Amino acid sequence: MACPSGQAFFKSMGNCTIRNSGIGGQAVLEGVMMKNKDTYAVAVREEDTGEIRVETHETKRNSFVKAAQKVPIVRGVVNFVESLVVGIRTLLISASYEEEDKETGELQRKELTDSKGMVFGTVAFSIIVAVVVFMLAPYWLSLLFEKFIASVTVLALIEGFIRVVIFLGYIWIIARTEDIKRVFMYHGAEHKCINCLEHGNELTVENVRNSSRFHKRCGTSFLLIVMVISILVFACIRVDSGVWRFLLRIILIPVVAGISYEFIRLAGRSDNKLVNFLSRPGLALQRLTTKEPDDSMIEVGIASVEAVFDWKEFLKEFRRGTVIDS
Repeated sequence: MACPSGQAFFKSMGNCTIRNSGIGGQAVLEGVMMKNKDTYAVAVREEDTGEIRVETHETKRNSFVKAAQKVPIVRGVVNFVESLVVGIRTLLISASYEEEDKETGELQRKELTDSKGMVFGTVAFSIIVAVVVFMLAPYWLSLLFEKFIASVTVLALIEGFIRVVIFLGYIWIIARTEDIKRVFMYHGAEHKCINCLEHGNELTVENVRNSSRFHKRCGTSFLLIVMVISILVFACIRVDSGVWRFLLRIILIPVVAGISYEFIRLAGRSDNKLVNFLSRPGLALQRLTTKEPDDSMIEVGIASVEAVFDWKEFLKEFRRGTVIDS
């Protein structure tokens, strides 16, 4: 039996049989990326022909990374960095379809040059900006209250509140731009495809359309959890030195990311009522970061899934009850 979609999804969490497919993804420019284990696919609808172009790629992991991904907390940091690298790479791939030929005026696929250096440079820059804007700026702003508040715990709560406000404000602002609205529609298509499968339904346009656009393993939920976990972790910092309080906030960022990843990982595999309750703020935030896709976007999402995942075999095992969350 198909599980409900839309707002009914929030009321029914825990009442439907759900199995973790192990696949995840993200929206890209006019397309969807889906990742399954070491393979990811980027599906993009070309504007000039209307055709769906699909590229598949492999992530390369050395023995250290493979070993680190088995260690709780540590694997969260590793997967976060890997997600950033894959995410930037897929955005570059999708953007490469947008180049216009100066002679014919047609869009064409351009070759990416020095993509490795570009990807890692972009990732490094993104991390630095995120740390400054979402981690350090709230701390600096909270120092304005030191003259009036002596409690370290209260100051940590104020810092956390400022951090959440900055994050939500950022999401609200970008959600209002036209280009991002289309990306968020593809984000909805990505979620709907995964929800369709994980609720035991065949991957058709109609089934995907009727599936929920909210998912507990979403990166949006992860970022919100990071904001919340940082409040708890930074409230435990009890040092008098302002320099050390500043440095410890940077040093503990991997710990915050690791703990947040473990919660998102648990949420994606659990129908526990407490876990579902704690997941609700992240799901609610997805009302901003996902939009209902049209059928053409759903087709792109399906093409991306099918490039990396045998969903028919998954559903056979699902219906036999042999799907095991890993």
